[in-house]
Amino acid sequence: MAENQTENVVTETKIPMTTQMYTTEDWWAIWLGGLILIAALFASLAANPNVDSMYEYKAIMEREQEMAGFRTIAYTEAEASFNAVRARNQDGLLKTFHGWLATPARWSSNPLDSLYRSEAAAAEIRAANAQRLERATERLNEARAAAQAAEDLAREANFQNTQLNQEARALLGEWRSARSSHASARSAANTQPFNRIPTLLGLMVVTALLFAIGGKFMNMNLKEYFIGFPIIFGLAVLSYVIANQETVRAYGFSYVLWGIVLGMLISNTVGTPKFLKTAAQTEYFIKTGLVLLGASILVNLILMVGLPGIFVTWVVTPIVLIGTYWFGQNVIKVESKQLNITVSSDMSVSGVSAAIAAAAASRAKKEELTLAIGMSMIFVVVMIFALPAFANWVGMHPVWAGAWLGGTVDNTGSVVAAGELIGPEAMYVAATIKMIQNVMIGVMAFGVAAYWCLKVEPERACAAGAAPMKFTAAGALSEIWYRFPKFILGFIGASIIMTLLAEARGEEWAYAMINNGVLAWANGLRGWFFAIAFVSIGLSISYRELKEPLKGGKALILYVCGQSFNLMLTAFVAYIMFMVLFRDVTDRLMGMGL
Repeated sequence: MAENQTENVVTETKIPMTTQMYTTEDWWAIWLGGLILIAALFASLAANPNVDSMYEYKAIMEREQEMAGFRTIAYTEAEASFNAVRARNQDGLLKTFHGWLATPARWSSNPLDSLYRSEAAAAEIRAANAQRLERATERLNEARAAAQAAEDLAREANFQNTQLNQEARALLGEWRSARSSHASARSAANTQPFNRIPTLLGLMVVTALLFAIGGKFMNMNLKEYFIGFPIIFGLAVLSYVIANQETVRAYGFSYVLWGIVLGMLISNTVGTPKFLKTAAQTEYFIKTGLVLLGASILVNLILMVGLPGIFVTWVVTPIVLIGTYWFGQNVIKVESKQLNITVSSDMSVSGVSAAIAAAAASRAKKEELTLAIGMSMIFVVVMIFALPAFANWVGMHPVWAGAWLGGTVDNTGSVVAAGELIGPEAMYVAATIKMIQNVMIGVMAFGVAAYWCLKVEPERACAAGAAPMKFTAAGALSEIWYRFPKFILGFIGASIIMTLLAEARGEEWAYAMINNGVLAWANGLRGWFFAIAFVSIGLSISYRELKEPLKGGKALILYVCGQSFNLMLTAFVAYIMFMVLFRDVTDRLMGMGL
């Protein structure tokens, strides 16, 4: 009996760091993300937009702002010229591949309209909008003339007459509104044919090959991967197509929802075949996308979220973990301490990764780990949709909602999916909070192992052959580093490098070459990587395989009660941090245009 128990516990063979760096998905997320960013930077430099002209436009803007105190005609036109200097607009590799990253277009009645538009269809749209453009042009000319006259009067008074300034501001606002309407009408009147099918096929091939590089070193079955990846990519395209139908879009049902639903339709009907499971590398896709996300988030933003974010995660998480373990042992009397700590870690720290780490540290049985992961998979899919729906229903602030999601939803991919359902600010804050929380995996695993060896079962957990830990400062640091999610280094590294480039070359260069150069590829690919990750999440959720966790008895009660406590405490602390004590951080995050 003792022998069987030994064989049935979760053990872990530690991979040397040098081997980890080319055999694990965390490191390959860093290498692939870095490769994309380097290629995008060189492509941006080759595009060579006229950055010098931006200094002239900025000088005009500063002069007009100083003289008038508001946006004059000269200011507005200089601002438009400033914003038009973009690396992605220059002919070359950057612009070409950026075009490949376009998602399916909006459509109303025929889904093929999202992927293909003939010359005849484009001509029909142009003809239908010709009169609209004429009206918009007439309105624009009239609005400009009125705004110019009012501005001239205010200028003659050296912008010292309050009434003239107010009249000029009002007419200038009407002119800018007319400019926006004219730009929209002109775009419709210049509609061109397109065929996104060839570019999507090309993007599929490039993406498949890119992830296959790491897959080769991670011993992925590449034959199965290459068979399954086109299906996953096709489902991602379909999720965009459905989400871009006019009525569906109006109701806010995004590609995140449809990607997961499409995957679940397969996994819960015909079942996910083995080759699709091989291709559905959820964490690999999402972590690479998060490294790319780091390039678009300058260090000051990470630091802004960091302080209140640390309170939301590093204070709440230990309280929930310890409280849930105590509740399981003293209130509902869970017989297995290993199951108790594994479920508590899964629910409070970071989902599956934390459950595996806690199970290995406490040497839980394999079926106990399976039970914890099973419950996590069931509830995470509910939380992906239920929490954003609740947040939107009660009108939670996007930053507050993002912090709440980041501290409660069980894994990184699901956090990103849930945040996307609220908006970009919520997604960014949720992802950042989750990565701050992920840092605790190593600390948690070491703490659990120490507690088990010293207090719970020293004769078993620290027995010979059980790879006992040396509880020294060096041993603690080594264990924490081993558990640390390495892809976070890629996220932070990308942010630091882009921040340093922006600081060294200036705001103008950063806008043209990073915001509208490097990020043209980084953000475009990130969107597609997330899309295939969301499909992969759906493919991994099969309720037929999770019937037992639903009948989990005390373990199920433990998870539900612990997660309920987690949701309430995280919501409260996130509110105090982001809506009361650090409201200035929240306001700045909302003003960043993420």
